[in-house]
Amino acid sequence: MEKMDAATAEMVKTGFLDSVPFARTLGVTFTDLDHGRAVMRLPDDAAHHNHVGGPHAGAMFTLAESASGAIVIGTFGDQLNRAVPLAVSAEIRYLKLAMGDVTAEAVLGRPREEVVAELDEGRRPEFPVDIELRTDDGTVTGRMTVLWTLRPNKK
Repeated sequence: MEKMDAATAEMVKTGFLDSVPFARTLGVTFTDLDHGRAVMRLPDDAAHHNHVGGPHAGAMFTLAESASGAIVIGTFGDQLNRAVPLAVSAEIRYLKLAMGDVTAEAVLGRPREEVVAELDEGRRPEFPVDIELRTDDGTVTGRMTVLWTLRPNKK
C-alpha cells in the first residue's frame, strides 16, 4: 500500500478532531497516521484520572477507539461516498496501571483491498482494528480490538 501523502494525512487529522468533540475534550492528538496505521496520544490530565491516579478507563477507551476510527477514515476515505463506517463491537483489556501520557497504536487487521472488494460485491464488509495502549516507557497497559463495518449507502 502506498504511503499517505502529507496533505491527506493533515486533512484526516483535522477532519477527525473536528468531528469528534469528545476526543478534543480529552486533548487527544495524532503522532502518526498512514494507511492502515494510526498513533494517537492522550496527555496526562488530573481531570481525567481514576481513583488510583491514572487515566480513567473511559479516557483510555476513547483514545483507542479514536485511533481505530482514524485508520478507518484514513484508509477508506475514498469509499465514504458509498458507505458509512460504523463500529460494530469493541473489546478492551486493561493489563497494567497506566501513569502519565498514554499512546495508542492502531493497525488495520485486514488488507484494504479485501474490504473494498467485498464492498464492490454489494456486501457489508467487517474488519478488525487492533490497538495497543502503552506509556512513554513502552509498557503495554492495554489492548483493544474494534470491529468495524462499511455499511453501503441505500440507493
